[in-house]
Amino acid sequence: MGKTYARIDGRLRAFIEEQKIFFTATAPLSGDGRVNLSPKALDGSSALLDEHTFVYADLGGSGAETIAHLRENGRITLMWCAFTGPPSIVRVHGRGEAVLRDDPRWDALVPHFSDEVRKRTDVRAIIVVTAERISDSCGFAVPYMDFREERDLHTQRFSRETDASFNDYCAAKPHVGTSLDGLPALPLPLPPRTS
Repeated sequence: MGKTYARIDGRLRAFIEEQKIFFTATAPLSGDGRVNLSPKALDGSSALLDEHTFVYADLGGSGAETIAHLRENGRITLMWCAFTGPPSIVRVHGRGEAVLRDDPRWDALVPHFSDEVRKRTDVRAIIVVTAERISDSCGFAVPYMDFREERDLHTQRFSRETDASFNDYCAAKPHVGTSLDGLPALPLPLPPRTS
């Protein structure tokens, strides 16, 4: 039977930090809008700041649905599930915000990521999630799956980009400046970094 928690600490924090992948879910307010579900897995690109705040780097390569939905309504759900060890699923329902590269908070958030992530030119924004509801459930139906290794294709692809060429890439890609449903997403050209 699942339980709710007042904070992310102890066992919950350890569980979240051990997982190799998590999922984000957002949706627009419109009943006709598309729900977005995304896997996030790049090592060193996420962190728990405290018992209620989680951050992750929003990387280039896909549309910007999450950012568009957060700009419109701020709703977000994060989910981690165990593929090894005891079965468990942890969900954080909360409020999210995209901190853009020229935001004064950028410099304080970036150090929470690995050196490799901090150096990347394709970090478009930092998503900050404040937990409003923290819960777990059994995860009995989640299959066992073994982690082999990180894929390096994304890193290889975007390591070739300069700030200027990455801006061009984003401007040419559909659904970066505007979501699938026509909501404003990332400002283009991307704001310059504060540092």
